[in-house]
Amino acid sequence: MPTTTELTEGYISEHRSIKDCLQKGIINYSALSRLIGKELNIERKTSREAILVAALRFKEKIKGTALKDEIIKLFKNSDIEIKNNIVIYTLEKHIYPGALIDIEITIKKDKDLFFSIEGTKTITLVIQEKNTKVIEQKFKNNIIKKREKLSLITISSPGIENIPGAVYHISGLFFESDINIEEFMSCHHDTLIVIESKNINKAINFLKL
Repeated sequence: MPTTTELTEGYISEHRSIKDCLQKGIINYSALSRLIGKELNIERKTSREAILVAALRFKEKIKGTALKDEIIKLFKNSDIEIKNNIVIYTLEKHIYPGALIDIEITIKKDKDLFFSIEGTKTITLVIQEKNTKVIEQKFKNNIIKKREKLSLITISSPGIENIPGAVYHISGLFFESDINIEEFMSCHHDTLIVIESKNINKAINFLKL
């Protein structure tokens, strides 16, 4: 059975906002211990004091702002590009590979956007709305799902591969703003995030960092 310390650290680690406040030293430990005891239903098995002590000790483990400052600096120096009219298709995986390659070549001839992600059972395509006809004509019997009215945000951050927690930080900003990430991809320095277009203005506000 997990100890009070393990339960407390696990709870804090799973709640980004609480962990951030703990690192900054701006949290009410008594209130936090009551919350953890109630939500984990361990009030009868341990004391609030034990939870409080575990939280204080965990703060010492995760203290320090140098890395967080480095992450913020990284994204402040990043270039951001936004493309609207994005469509995502989920296709059955057993389609003929050559057909997909031919379509990719056709679309990229005009320097249009085309991303293909192969999963265990499906293939995800990320394209621009103007190229949807060619996809639907070729794979009309293989389309599992189609998502429209999307925007692609490309964040170019040289050095991101050397900074632990950078991806966690940026995805957390979307979570805190109640924006669902439809697709998340990366390519060397670039982080590519697809969201609903209706949320793009909200995203721009917090991506100014």
